[in-house]
Amino acid sequence: MAYTVLARRYRSTDFDEVIGQEAIAQTLQNAIKLNRVAHAYLFCGTRGVGKTSMARVFAKALNGGKEEIDAAIMAGKDTDVIEIDAASNNSVDNARELIANAAYRPLRGKKKIYIIDEVHMLSTAAFNALLKTMEEPPEHVMFILATTDPQKVPATIQSRCQRFDFRNIPASKITEHLTDVLKKEGQAAEPELVFQLAKLGNGSMRDALSLLDRLIAAGEKKLTVKTLENLLGLPARELVGTLLDAIAAANPGQALEACDALLSAGISIDQILESLLERMRDLLVLAACGEKTALVELSEEARAAEAARSRKFDPASTVHMIAIVESIQRSARSSACPRALLDACVVRLALTDRLADAASVVHEAKAVSGGAVHSGVAAPKKR
Repeated sequence: MAYTVLARRYRSTDFDEVIGQEAIAQTLQNAIKLNRVAHAYLFCGTRGVGKTSMARVFAKALNGGKEEIDAAIMAGKDTDVIEIDAASNNSVDNARELIANAAYRPLRGKKKIYIIDEVHMLSTAAFNALLKTMEEPPEHVMFILATTDPQKVPATIQSRCQRFDFRNIPASKITEHLTDVLKKEGQAAEPELVFQLAKLGNGSMRDALSLLDRLIAAGEKKLTVKTLENLLGLPARELVGTLLDAIAAANPGQALEACDALLSAGISIDQILESLLERMRDLLVLAACGEKTALVELSEEARAAEAARSRKFDPASTVHMIAIVESIQRSARSSACPRALLDACVVRLALTDRLADAASVVHEAKAVSGGAVHSGVAAPKKR
């Protein structure tokens, strides 16, 4: 049998299984119970947050009841729940065909439900053709429009829909779901790996599950962070930690060696700088809010290690360092010699205290001598 990817096998099939969009699920359930189901809905949100799954679950709740019908709806193959990809069916002729077919009553369900994915891809003429039907639809017709770019959906269409904005799924909820999937798949994995996958998903459950699929395909008995780093070419967490420790110790030599080790491992300059930004952000939040803060999503082991490291960094200094790295990242992308910028950045971070002291001395000397004072603000001292 053909393999079915995890993102499809573990898709929500009921309102109770919806992850991260519980408020929307509850509202739609109440609409059914109170017999206040609208004729058109607009589901907005980034990819992989459950828009199409919610549309199918909603359609099943309205039209389902029999196992055969439920399965067809959830597979996108039901005769009364018609799914349309607006990206490839965006012409006015497609819209007119939809309108013509809408006149016919459903074959076996209560409603004829049109789920139009990426509806913002419809042409202006197609939107105009659809508008009249959405304004005064037949009693048996309902529209569920889904989009990742609601700004491109005309206001005339939006005003005729009940709009629901799907939020990015929190990494903590993605972690819980991935852990459950791994258990059902009988696959062992390090807790830190699951956290890393959840964060790499960037709020998208589908993206996180797709990454997990790739890792399982590697055939390892136990999935580890090292497996993930090798597969995706990510900077080794330990090496980035060594670089941060050298910066905290104000040792530019060790910092440059740690940076070179990352480059030798095949990590790009942009990835190194991005990893520094992410890790420094965690250090900043831990230093400012304490080890137990929910603003940083890490496993218990990684949290304890980062909390200990954060005590070496003053929040004010870390803010300054983040600004330096972000500036260098932008400059390196267009530089003919990005390695020089990276090395200079690493040395500058390691010498933050000395550079801050030198800037303060120059500033004070100018003030005492009555000379022009530089408009810039000296970098804050680390301690």
